[in-house]
Amino acid sequence: MTSAQVDQHRDGNEAVRAEGSEGEGYQRGLGARQIQMIAIGGAIGTGLFLGAGKGISKAGPSLILAYAIAGLVIFFIMRALGELLMYRPVSGSFSEYAREFIGPFAGFVTGWTYWLFWVVTGITEVTAAAAYMTYWFDIPQWVSALIFTIILYGANLISVKLFGELEFWFSMVKVTAIIGMILICAGILTIGFSDAGETASVSHLWSDGGFFPHGIGNTLMTLQMVMFAFLAVELVGVTAGESKDPKTVLPKAINTVPWRIAVFYVGALIMILSVVPWTHFQPGVSPFVAAFEKMGLAAGAGIVNFVVLTAALSSCNSGMYSTGRMLRDLALNSQGPKLFTKLTSNGLPLVGTTFSAALMLVGVWINYQWPGKAFDYVVSFATISGMWAWIVILLCQIRYRAKADRGELPRSDFRAPGAPFTSWFALAFIGMVIVMMGIDKDARVSLYCAPLWGLVLAVAYLVLKRRNPEAAAFRKR
Repeated sequence: MTSAQVDQHRDGNEAVRAEGSEGEGYQRGLGARQIQMIAIGGAIGTGLFLGAGKGISKAGPSLILAYAIAGLVIFFIMRALGELLMYRPVSGSFSEYAREFIGPFAGFVTGWTYWLFWVVTGITEVTAAAAYMTYWFDIPQWVSALIFTIILYGANLISVKLFGELEFWFSMVKVTAIIGMILICAGILTIGFSDAGETASVSHLWSDGGFFPHGIGNTLMTLQMVMFAFLAVELVGVTAGESKDPKTVLPKAINTVPWRIAVFYVGALIMILSVVPWTHFQPGVSPFVAAFEKMGLAAGAGIVNFVVLTAALSSCNSGMYSTGRMLRDLALNSQGPKLFTKLTSNGLPLVGTTFSAALMLVGVWINYQWPGKAFDYVVSFATISGMWAWIVILLCQIRYRAKADRGELPRSDFRAPGAPFTSWFALAFIGMVIVMMGIDKDARVSLYCAPLWGLVLAVAYLVLKRRNPEAAAFRKR
């Protein structure tokens, strides 16, 4: 490609950036404040508030190191995504980049897999939210699940700005809870108040059996749980087509990843494990609840229950938002029913969101009727499908960078530092986590489900390609 052609390509790309979501029919309703909190909230969920208890009992204080290393990998992934977003910010970015840099089939698989990930996640989270409500109210679980689903569905059909506001306040609750816990623990360590004041000490991080009390092997086995806790951090990429100023807002949001993980995961765990020895934590019990009890704060369980309820509703809200966009992106590329391309007067994907919300309701009913292992298998699949999006982001960034360096495509304004080496490192790390999943009998079911889903998609794509050859063609939007 000559310099003149690159300039022409760059001019066309700038036109896409300026036109943005208007060219796709969406409206730019998400401001900097909302994007920042969506980015923060995406990294904080039930994996921290509830799941960390299992990790602590399995790895002890070394879980802190696991979160730190995994957090670095997440930063590499997000910077890779940021480079792609600044090259071409579009809604449904993962599947769109997969089509361009890997092939139409990869875009088809990525779009439908990420859609399924959020449908399954929405099912589990709204069901969990309904279960959390029983802590305060003696009402049937299905009633709460139905009410939550209807409220979030309605909010997502009013305006994208309302979705952003809900996520802002959901994230604010989670952030406030963690910062509050950190400040309380800091006060106990320095001033010594509360029931835990006499025994609180930073030495708990290494004095109770060492930093690796169960060996490095067990710490490696917790990496899968740690990575699962970070699922949905990439959601900020789906908002690209509806951000008011993506070229400015998205890089700022992505660059906050290191301090978010440092404060909300590493910092919170350091404080909690300094106040309460790691031997006091049990699987299935929130470390936040255990810490509050140790401090003598009776209201701790209720506070954490409210925060976890907020985290579950936040995740379900994100699912409502992303599924409609992914289905519309597939339909615009002839890889899904054309019905999903329809937008409301507010620029919202009505049909896709409605279809996904209906499936979430069916899932709640299935969970109510048959809460056995069959449903657990479906839930476990969400983890591997979520990591597929990360793999695609990294592969696309590697291919994009190679083309940009050869002058075939314009360079992004937000280049990932250390790439492509950091992207290859992140891919290798994800590969190691998948191996760990294969070793762990409880997580192995995820790997069984993935080939079956892949086979279903392969057959569907062959049928679709035969009926509509446009499904196998990439058209840049």
